[in-house]
Amino acid sequence: MSSPYAPLLAHIARYVALTPTEADLLQTYLTRQTIARKEHLLSEGQVCTANYFVLRGCLRTYLVNEKGSEQTILFGIENWWLTDYASLDMQTPSQFFIQAVETTEVVLFEKRVQEEVLRQLPQLERYFRILLQKSAAAALFRIKFLFSLSGRRATIISTALFRGLCSGCRSICWLLI
Repeated sequence: MSSPYAPLLAHIARYVALTPTEADLLQTYLTRQTIARKEHLLSEGQVCTANYFVLRGCLRTYLVNEKGSEQTILFGIENWWLTDYASLDMQTPSQFFIQAVETTEVVLFEKRVQEEVLRQLPQLERYFRILLQKSAAAALFRIKFLFSLSGRRATIISTALFRGLCSGCRSICWLLI
């Protein structure tokens, strides 16, 4: 029988090795959750309590600017992790919202168990370090991209790049043009 966490375990296997016993141990610390379209995993002012791995669907992280407009800053698609690291790590109120763009199924890796899991499975420290390095590099590229293009041109190119993400993201991207 296939594990309900198979996509996450396959993602981890791309970067580090877990024995079957270690994979079983990890799964005892994880939970799954289905989020309805437009439902929030996190709202501004709440303290983030977990890291979310998208099994199916799409999440978005956004903020509400001073004019009351929503500004999407990140999408979390299948096989991606998404969280508010500042809120999660410092246990401070978030400045962001995390919302399901479409019905989405996630794996929750709760902060309250992370240290224990990382002590028992130290190779996951390497896994998360690699992912954070990739994320930091992508963020720098995105900033360079945004500063080097006009606003309209950046929106059009971003829309073209993100059209294939998911049906819900595609409808949001069309709204940006």
